[in-house]
Amino acid sequence: MNYPAEISVDVTAPAGVEMHGPTREHVAGDPYDEDARVVIPFNGMSPSGDVEGEVVYANYGTPEDFDQLEKLKIDLRGKIVLVRYGQNFRGVKAFVAQEHGAAGVLIYSDPADDGWKRGDKYPKGPWRPDTGVQRGSVGFIFEFPGDPTTPGIASVPSLPEAKRTPPAQSTALPKIPVTPISYHDAWPLLEHLGGADTPREWQGALPFTYHVGPGPVKVKMHLKQDYQFRTIWDVIGRAPGSELPGEWVISGNHRDAWVYGAVDPNSGTAAMLEAVHGVGELLKTGWRPKRTLVFGSWDAEEEGLIGSTEWVEQHESELANAAAYFNMDVAVSGPKFGASAVPSLKQFLRDVTKAVPGAKGGTVYEAWQKANVPEEESAKPLTMDYRPPAAQGKLDVPVGDLGSGSDYTAFLQHAGVPSADMGSTGSYGVYHSVFDNFAWFSKFGDPDFLYEQQMARVFGLQAVRMADADVLPYDYEEYGKEISVYIEAAKRRAEAKFGPAKIDFAGVLAAAHHFEEGGVRIAGKQKNPPADSAGLDQLNQALRRTERALLLPDGLPHRPWFRHAIYAPGEYTGYAAVVIPGVNEAIDKGDLERAKQQLALLAAALDRSAKVMEGYR
Repeated sequence: MNYPAEISVDVTAPAGVEMHGPTREHVAGDPYDEDARVVIPFNGMSPSGDVEGEVVYANYGTPEDFDQLEKLKIDLRGKIVLVRYGQNFRGVKAFVAQEHGAAGVLIYSDPADDGWKRGDKYPKGPWRPDTGVQRGSVGFIFEFPGDPTTPGIASVPSLPEAKRTPPAQSTALPKIPVTPISYHDAWPLLEHLGGADTPREWQGALPFTYHVGPGPVKVKMHLKQDYQFRTIWDVIGRAPGSELPGEWVISGNHRDAWVYGAVDPNSGTAAMLEAVHGVGELLKTGWRPKRTLVFGSWDAEEEGLIGSTEWVEQHESELANAAAYFNMDVAVSGPKFGASAVPSLKQFLRDVTKAVPGAKGGTVYEAWQKANVPEEESAKPLTMDYRPPAAQGKLDVPVGDLGSGSDYTAFLQHAGVPSADMGSTGSYGVYHSVFDNFAWFSKFGDPDFLYEQQMARVFGLQAVRMADADVLPYDYEEYGKEISVYIEAAKRRAEAKFGPAKIDFAGVLAAAHHFEEGGVRIAGKQKNPPADSAGLDQLNQALRRTERALLLPDGLPHRPWFRHAIYAPGEYTGYAAVVIPGVNEAIDKGDLERAKQQLALLAAALDRSAKVMEGYR
């Protein structure tokens, strides 16, 4: 992975336009932004490079935005593409620009998305100030996360070089230089761009009309990255199970940050450590969990989920018996509780929040219900956005779907461990910048540290409850209902794309019904479990194996590391989940034969899972 050695972005034309970036992040009154240890803004996993070219503005850098530029007859070959943060994962922006022949990419934060258009900027308010820069990895985690030289293999120090993929051949690394800048530095570029006016929805909040270019603004990017194999540390704590030591309940948070990381990840680290403290107090009383509690402090998450991914790949055989993985990244950036999970854990999460006092009275669940109103997408940091789920199996507070962007990815989508993620969100404009520090957090994030305590309690209680459950509290009935909705939606999309009756959905709908029936049947067994320990073990084994049976032996097309049939990060979203990804992405690409093949594989996975549930008597 890379640290920056030299990063510069300079305007070279037209005469009279000056910008020498990246400008140092600074606001008057912040006590931390001038520390000499602050690392210059950079993008993890960007290659080194020296490129110069005319600038083209491409809005958020989505595939649709690049299609729009094609319609405007703008040739991106050799150009430097300027895109704003938002809508999709930054690595996707680099990937699509690379596909279109761009020479380099600049990514900036527009004040429309997390700056002054949202409200007062820091230090007066919580939103991004002019010089604030969002760092972040641009590695292609939608291909596979972790060390880009070891897909599917643990990158331990003893791994022979022959087992590594040479970096130049890795499908997870961009081929063109990418670096982030502030809206202070993007301002002169955008202000002096020529060409057509942008489509009006591309207009940001800077005080002039945006144009697409190309030119006359030219920029030179100089990126010298220090790439090395670096040693990283995952710190693992265990409380061994008294009855089922081989069954693990894992809870985790990452420890690395782009600068100070008060919110991301240290609000989560503090809450996890406090939950561990609580477990420690329980152990002193003589209590022992039935299942083994594992707490993981992951390293190098920010460079591409490296610590957690390599740990999962190293411990894949033991994880076959894991009961759950609970993730917390940003524990607190504001007061609004949110969560995402596999459907089998959604009700479990709701029940846990009913037992935890809310920061402002009542319970966390009651506050979650009251606060559950639609919110603008850009109001939330893209890694922790808790978007509404693609389907709702129960009339209750919505729990989102798991895509990627945090450490649950390898647990669920590679190893098939039922997973959940949670956080408390708010007006968080300083994501991945120097201003995500203690001054911001104690003024805007959680001044009384009440939400921090709340999140520690939710995090600890879910782990302890799962570890001590006689019967694993999975809800496969809700899971089955949601999958049926996904398939019906895919059927409508396929008919719109290919025409009616081109694909037969009868088989996969029957398999989804089969899965739902299995969920209803095993729910009855969960309510009236066997009294003997052997019978309980068999029931719990069937419940665990049901999720694992949804893994596809050969993985998803073109990205075999992702093996889950129901959830994956979208190829062109990166963070947001795509449900039944094999099917939906084949429909998106207009590939009829692949859609049919993926439907058959989905049906087989659902039938496999249903048979696991049926096999328990």
